[in-house]
Amino acid sequence: MLNVCLFLALLISFITDIKERKIYNLITFPTMIIGLIFHTVTNGLDGLQFSFLGILTGFGLLMIPYLLGGMGAGDVKLLGAIGALKGSYFVFQSFFVIAIIGGIIALAILISKKEVGFFFKKVFFAMRFRTLDGIDKEDMHHAFPYGVAIVIGTLLYSGVEVM
Repeated sequence: MLNVCLFLALLISFITDIKERKIYNLITFPTMIIGLIFHTVTNGLDGLQFSFLGILTGFGLLMIPYLLGGMGAGDVKLLGAIGALKGSYFVFQSFFVIAIIGGIIALAILISKKEVGFFFKKVFFAMRFRTLDGIDKEDMHHAFPYGVAIVIGTLLYSGVEVM
């Protein structure tokens, strides 16, 4: 049941993030509640703790990038919803796969826009002079719907056995 819930939440979030650049609370909050209720009913307070720590881990992993403006709140809530269903260990481990997928997508975007050299020149400048003053945030910003990386990374980490 939880795997079906996870798959549906991931599928809907994938579609809405690509089409509308949004991951809806209507998906993430009920998914968190289902995780909390299921784990509490099946394992009591240990289950509640398992699910709640999963939510906190999911939120915690993306909170700093969110606060720095690198991603939207929907991405943070989606990772929290995954944590509610699968627990903190799962969400922490899948985060590494998600980060790799996100990096691959970002690199593909830079390559397609022929801006890899420009990107590395700016990064080198920032590292050499230890300042970000010469970097225009708008020049470096090639946003993509990070929910896509979250969905693909979660599915890859789980071995696509959510169904």
